[in-house]
Amino acid sequence: MTADANKEKLVTVFTGTAWQAELIKGLLDANDIPCAIMDETIGAITSSYSGMGKGVLVVVNEEDKEKALEIIKNNSQE
Repeated sequence: MTADANKEKLVTVFTGTAWQAELIKGLLDANDIPCAIMDETIGAITSSYSGMGKGVLVVVNEEDKEKALEIIKNNSQE
């Protein structure tokens, strides 16, 4: 299941490398939160250059934002 741009407003819950975004997407998918990866191609190319590009985004439906952020925070290794 993916976030549906036609039904809900999408919000960013994570920005990072393509690898990190895939991990976050897997975490959210496992918790039944619809999500999608955006800017994967450009983000993956530019994220390695300091100060360039915005990286790869993980987006969710606005109504799932708080739950998604809580899951990400509880599973952060930082």
